[in-house]
Amino acid sequence: MKKFLLLSSAFILSASAAFAQIPYMEEVKVLGAISGQGMACGSSRYTTFEMLARAIMLTKAPDLETMNKAMYAYNREKANAYMAKQMDGFYECPLIVRRFDNQEIFNITLYADGSLKMPDGKVIKPVRPYDASQIYDSSAPEIQTAQNIYNRSQKRALPQKITPQISSLKPEARPRYENAIIETNASVSAAAPAASVPSSVKHISRR
Repeated sequence: MKKFLLLSSAFILSASAAFAQIPYMEEVKVLGAISGQGMACGSSRYTTFEMLARAIMLTKAPDLETMNKAMYAYNREKANAYMAKQMDGFYECPLIVRRFDNQEIFNITLYADGSLKMPDGKVIKPVRPYDASQIYDSSAPEIQTAQNIYNRSQKRALPQKITPQISSLKPEARPRYENAIIETNASVSAAAPAASVPSSVKHISRR
């Protein structure tokens, strides 16, 4: 429940005027956490969010060094949120998707040169213009890659099955139920809900 409340506070930040006033790195971390939750829960608007979040990161970056640090922080928060949602059994995913799909971020207009028109009408121009159509490849197998990483981490976390040692060439006979092999390390990881990912994102305005 605590994790969901933290996510709720992140949604409040992203949907209010305060979102534009928080420090750049904190904004990037919030965007990463929300992106990871949306990806794990299978929001159909995930690819659009990812494109706009990356545009915010690039456009607002004051310099290249800060942008590189921001990209690392964004991806780390995104991965952590994705893993956490898997581990808590996709708790409250239907509610999360509803809130994810109705965020204020979707009212931002992204222009081809990387400029952003915010919901309040304010236009933010990047320090260095860039080709906005190149910032996110929606056809990349990102979700499956994240799922594979999660599956490997879960496999490493499971206890290893102990191979019985032979203590005698002629072991004493035991009842059949004691000789039964009990599997103790069956896979317990759940597959993520399949996200509806469009082949391309067509939300960039050409003015």
